[in-house]
Amino acid sequence: MTTVPASTAPVPRPAEILARAREIFDPLLRESVETLPEPLRHMAGYHLGWWDAGGDPTHTGSGKQLRPALAVCACVACGAPPATAAPVAAAVELIHNFTLVHDDLMDRDGSRRGRPTVWAVWGPADAILLGDALHALAVRVLATKLPPAQVFPAIERIETTVVELCRGQHADCSIDRRRPTVAECERIAMGKTGALLGCACALGGLSAGAPPAVVTALDRFGRELGLAFQFVDDLIGIWGDPAVTGKPADDLARRKRSLPVVAALRSGTSAALELLELYRSDEPLSAAEIAHATTLIEAAGGKRWTERQADRHVRAALRALPDRLAVADLTTLAHLVAHRDS
Repeated sequence: MTTVPASTAPVPRPAEILARAREIFDPLLRESVETLPEPLRHMAGYHLGWWDAGGDPTHTGSGKQLRPALAVCACVACGAPPATAAPVAAAVELIHNFTLVHDDLMDRDGSRRGRPTVWAVWGPADAILLGDALHALAVRVLATKLPPAQVFPAIERIETTVVELCRGQHADCSIDRRRPTVAECERIAMGKTGALLGCACALGGLSAGAPPAVVTALDRFGRELGLAFQFVDDLIGIWGDPAVTGKPADDLARRKRSLPVVAALRSGTSAALELLELYRSDEPLSAAEIAHATTLIEAAGGKRWTERQADRHVRAALRALPDRLAVADLTTLAHLVAHRDS
C-alpha cells in the first residue's frame, strides 16, 4: 500500500465528493440489480429511486449514498485509484438498502424519500424477499468482482456486520417497551448504524491493500461517525422538516424512545416527569401533544445533549484517522454528517 501525505489543495465540497464516488460504484450497482429476476428487479429499481411503481423513470434519487462514498474515499485515502473500491462500495450500498427495505416493514413506515415504501406498494412478503435478494447481490458482487485474495476477508467482514446490524435492530425493536439507559441506546446505535459505516470504511481500506492496523483505524473512524450520524438522525426525527427529509417527522407521534427522548427522560427534571406521563399513553400522540413533548425535550436538555454528543463522536472519528493518509475527503464527509438536515 502507498500512503500519501495530506494534500494542500482546496477541500472539495461534499456534493462533489458524493457525485464523484457515485460515478465509481453506480454502474456496478445498476449492473447487479439488472441481474435480478422480475418482479424483484423492478421493485429494487423503485426502491433505489430509478423509476416509479409503473416503471417510468424518475428523478427522486437514491439518497446521499454516504456509505459507498465512504468506501471510495477510504480506498483513495490509502493511495489506491477510486475504481478499486467499486465492488466494495456497491456491496455496501446493497447491504444498506436491504436493511432499509426490512426496517421500513418492521417500523411500518409508509414513506421514504417522499413516496410509498416497498412494503406499502407490494406488501410485506415481497419486501422481505427483496431485502433478502439485495443481501445476496452484495455477497455475489464481492465474490465475483474482487481480486481472489480479498474475497474471503471482504465477505467475512460484511457478513459479520450484517449479524451486528440484526442484533442492533432486534434490540431497537423492543426498546419502546422498557426504559432504556442512554448507554443502551448508544450500543444500539453502534449496532444499527455505526457497524455499517465502519464496515464501509474498512472495506475501502481492504480493497486498497491497506495493512490491518489501517483497516482497523478506518473501521473505528466509520463507527464513531456512525454514532454521530444516528444522533443527528434522531434530531431530524423530531425537528426535521418533512419537505427536506422526504418522510414525516413522526418519532414523537409513535412515542419512539430516540436518543434525545431518552436523554430528556433521564435528566431528573420536572420536564422529564411530564414527558414520561405523555409516553405512558398507548395511543399515538396528537399534534398538540407532539408540540408539547418537543418543548419538554428541549426544556429537559435532550436536544442540546444530543447535539453535543454528535459533535463529540465526529471529533472522535477524526482522531481515529491514521496520520499521513489523504483524509481531506473523509474529513469533509464527517462534517457533512454532523451538519446534515436530511
